Amino acid sequence: MFGLLKRGGKVYTKIITDASSQKLMPIIANKVIPDSIVYSDSWRGYNVLDVSDFKHYRINHSKLFADKQNHINGIENFWNQAKRQMRKFNGVPKANFVLFLKECEWRFNNPTPQVQLLQIKQWVKQHMG
Repeated sequence: MFGLLKRGGKVYTKIITDASSQKLMPIIANKVIPDSIVYSDSWRGYNVLDVSDFKHYRINHSKLFADKQNHINGIENFWNQAKRQMRKFNGVPKANFVLFLKECEWRFNNPTPQVQLLQIKQWVKQHMG
């Protein structure tokens, strides 16, 4: 699994079978504006970011959870919310996991019921007429 915080605190999720640099970099390059600051944990798959068009900073959770104002708490918050949401179903079928994960992404990116309802109304309007 892969979670990525985008500009403005938006989350993008994608199921991947391989978290190597070769698989991660095209996803990151497609979702993050070049020259952006990217914070990550110490996963070796992020090593490629050190020589990319991004400014890359690592937060080593085994040593500390933040380095001054730099942290990855936003993505940690997303995963906590996603796990809490999926626990309500007492397990999620593997075949449908991506749908549940995308729902969690949508809820995180549209956090209030008002915003969610507005988004749903826009979708209905687009598809119904």
